[in-house]
Amino acid sequence: MGAALTEEQILAALSELPGWTLEGGEIVLERAFETYADGVLFANGAAALAEAMDHHPELAIGYRRVRVALSTHSAGGVTELDLEFARRLGSLGR
Repeated sequence: MGAALTEEQILAALSELPGWTLEGGEIVLERAFETYADGVLFANGAAALAEAMDHHPELAIGYRRVRVALSTHSAGGVTELDLEFARRLGSLGR
C-alpha cells in the first residue's frame, strides 16, 4: 500500500502524467471519446488493469467521457500505487 504522499510529491509526479489533476485528495483523469462505446472500452481496460494490480479506482462512465479517480483509502490519500496505476493507464484508449 505505502504511505500517503505529500501534495508537493503528488504534483511533481502529475507533471509527468498528462491529463491528471489533484482534486480533493485524489488524482483524477477525465477523458473524452468519439463514441460512448469507445469510453466503455477504455473503462473496461481500466477495470482489467485494476484487477491485475488489485487496486480499484472510482470509474464514472458518461456520454462519450470517462472519469477515473484514484486514492488509497487505507493510507488516507494518494500513494505511489495510485501514481503507478495512472502511469499504466496512460496508454489505454489512445
